[in-house]
Amino acid sequence: MIAIREAKTDADLEAWRSVRIAVLPDERALTVEEMRAQAAGDPDRLLLLAELDGELAGSGLAGRNSFGFAGLHPRVLPSHRRRGVGTSLYRALEAHALACGYTEAGTMVDDEGSLVFAAGLGFREVDRQVEQVRVLDGSELAPPPRDDVELFSIAERPELLEAAYPLAVEAYADFATFRPVTVTLEEWLRDDATLPEGSFAALSDGEIVAYSGLVRDADDPTRAEDGLTAVRAGWRRRGLATHLKRVELAWAAANGVRLVYTWTQTVNDAMRAVNEQLGYVTRQVCLTLLKELAP
Repeated sequence: MIAIREAKTDADLEAWRSVRIAVLPDERALTVEEMRAQAAGDPDRLLLLAELDGELAGSGLAGRNSFGFAGLHPRVLPSHRRRGVGTSLYRALEAHALACGYTEAGTMVDDEGSLVFAAGLGFREVDRQVEQVRVLDGSELAPPPRDDVELFSIAERPELLEAAYPLAVEAYADFATFRPVTVTLEEWLRDDATLPEGSFAALSDGEIVAYSGLVRDADDPTRAEDGLTAVRAGWRRRGLATHLKRVELAWAAANGVRLVYTWTQTVNDAMRAVNEQLGYVTRQVCLTLLKELAP
């Protein structure tokens, strides 16, 4: 028998995390504290647990997506697949999205089985994201300081994270995605630069002209996610993105990080080229899928 229930307690959230880690072992998972902070900022957010004959079998997530539609993400442990758990989770998530008033839902898949499952539910591909990874051996060195900018870590100047938000908005607007990305100031302050010592802002005459953030992995401190890298329009093509990423990678290597990964769009040739120049290689391509919701 399949049982679906909401994840509410800390123990429930740890169980939810365990499913995500099992299904997506190469990606960081939010801590329970981070999960509760996200829930506080999204009234439409719903976390579900699925049990099959009394055993943990899967989890589900529904919530507002940065593209404005409902993100629906059912996940099933490999040992419990093809037994109706994923469908049961999805139906519960979809019903929640409809109750919240959404008319569109999106999800992401990175394997053929998940794509077939999603296509059967009516999802269609609208975009593709590329994950690139950089293996560090501890020998990475920071580049010499530049004469045209001053560099500060977010740990040194915490106020720079909020000051970088307008630049982040500018960068998100330039993303080569099928729809504009929207990130609120609350989300920006909560989710980016969670490794403030390894996140940097470049200033010219007191103005932030470039930024690159590093995000921690609470379960594996030997890996980190390279978050947003942004350069103000008038300062592009001067090597600032490469410079900040080199500083960031040097800090990571000196502080025990051995793998940095980042996401970009398949059509964002410029940023992928910057990453490749720095030694990043493509690990996977993830498909963004969308469908219309109807009662």
